[in-house]
Amino acid sequence: MIVWVNGAFGSGKSTLVDELRPRWPEALVYDPEMVGYVLREIVEVPTGDFQDLRLWRRQVADLAVGLVEEYQRPVLVPMTLVNPGYVEEIFGALKDAGIAAHHFFLKASEEVLVKRIEGRSFTPDDPEQDERVRRWCKSNIESCMAAVDTLPSDTVFLDGELSPRELADDVLARVGADLGR
Repeated sequence: MIVWVNGAFGSGKSTLVDELRPRWPEALVYDPEMVGYVLREIVEVPTGDFQDLRLWRRQVADLAVGLVEEYQRPVLVPMTLVNPGYVEEIFGALKDAGIAAHHFFLKASEEVLVKRIEGRSFTPDDPEQDERVRRWCKSNIESCMAAVDTLPSDTVFLDGELSPRELADDVLARVGADLGR
């Protein structure tokens, strides 16, 4: 099973997965950004967004499938994915492989997203890069919020302004995680 936690930058994806992890110890955490970072070391990313690389999308899906098949454990995936074609491509590959995917999208107001992004440090040793990343994240808020209407019909929308604990309770209840209770 894949539990994909989606949402705009600053919506709380990583925070939610951090809350889920100790409560669901058998789950693996897979961050597809790592695939993007590896690809950036190997090939040029003309648009600046590694999601635009077909190879990134293929590798993200292949690795997710491989993790589930090889380790027979649930996989938590915190990743913003809002391009409708890319969503269809990745989730289609998961479906074709017979992998159950639960798709959650954290919704938060633009004000909250900006505040959270401003409060983060992405590259503490490089303030200029830190500011570039913040600008990039903020420049994508509108497209992430607009994508809500294009996501698959089985997407579960969660209030990203709730506490991580409340969100984790909801996710665990919806996926029916066996927590030994």
